[in-house]
Amino acid sequence: MSQITLHLRSETKYLEHRSALSPKVVEALLHAGYHINVERSSARAFKDEEFEAVGVTLVAEGSWREAPKDNIIIGLKELPESDEPLYHAHIQFGHCYKGQEGWAKYLSRFARGRGLLYDIEFLTDGDGRRVAAFGYHAGYAGAAIALMAWANQLCDPNSPLGSVPSYPSASELEQFVEKSVTAALGHNAGQYPRVIVIGALGRCGTGAVDFCLAAGVPESSILKWDMAEIARGGPFPEIVAVDVFINCVYLGATPISPFVTYESLSQPDRKLRVVCDVSCDPNNECNPIPIYTKYSTFEKPTLPVGVKGDGPKLTVISIDHLPSLVAREASEAFSNSLLPSLKTLNQRDMEGVWLRARRLYEENVKKLPNDYAP
Repeated sequence: MSQITLHLRSETKYLEHRSALSPKVVEALLHAGYHINVERSSARAFKDEEFEAVGVTLVAEGSWREAPKDNIIIGLKELPESDEPLYHAHIQFGHCYKGQEGWAKYLSRFARGRGLLYDIEFLTDGDGRRVAAFGYHAGYAGAAIALMAWANQLCDPNSPLGSVPSYPSASELEQFVEKSVTAALGHNAGQYPRVIVIGALGRCGTGAVDFCLAAGVPESSILKWDMAEIARGGPFPEIVAVDVFINCVYLGATPISPFVTYESLSQPDRKLRVVCDVSCDPNNECNPIPIYTKYSTFEKPTLPVGVKGDGPKLTVISIDHLPSLVAREASEAFSNSLLPSLKTLNQRDMEGVWLRARRLYEENVKKLPNDYAP
């Protein structure tokens, strides 16, 4: 097989600072015999010069569209909405295999262009485990913003949490949130927030718990729930009794009982102030947090939830690219995990992670409605 060219595209989603490849991973791929083009980007957590220093070719932003058809385009977030057919093989999160809103239109772009989607969410090893994910840093960042929102409600109850910037490092984020939580204790009788993390044993939940501890929340104030605790089916009154609820349960194709409902949140003596849905799939019929229908953003991180009863104001955080809060560290961890699989792209038509992903793509293309079929 001839030399493979990977084309790292710049991200177009607003305030997305992550990168599918770090400079160190690009250097490793160059040494493995791959050719890499990297689009220039002023938003990426890594500077263009960092890529240039490892010997990569820098190309214009958005130039992937004109790249030779045998180039493999790698990015993270889905491409901007368009009717344009896609002619390349793309490595990215597609968000179109679980019946999400607009799935057929997006997937049909690959089919009509005879391209290919290697969906990062479904890159799995022989045992079905994902080879790379942002889960840990999604939970980590979600917990950070949830604690910011809790502290803000106590310190400034008449104003919603303001814009949240990307942090240069995880340690700086931890220090900021710890100060915010400490400042809020004086408005909460010296009590730390009670936090419940559902999905606490997974990568995402582990990140959420780790951040709470790093921000000074005592372990005794953190309820760690996983599949055993939710097996009885919700809604769960324990959620209403805490201050912060962080949902880290991966959404599959099978509906599960809702963890909360408008009715359960309207019960007397509700203490819950903040819900952070790290899984964040509001238009999925399997969503166990059916109390919101829109995404929030880093500029407006919280959305109000209209509930009855005598409890405090309730807000939900539904940001769909949370790891961008600590983009550099999240990108480094993700790309390091993906590297072993990337090194096998020269065998992608043989058994392995890439062939499994291709077969899954082909299976989902067969599900396209007639109006979208190629």
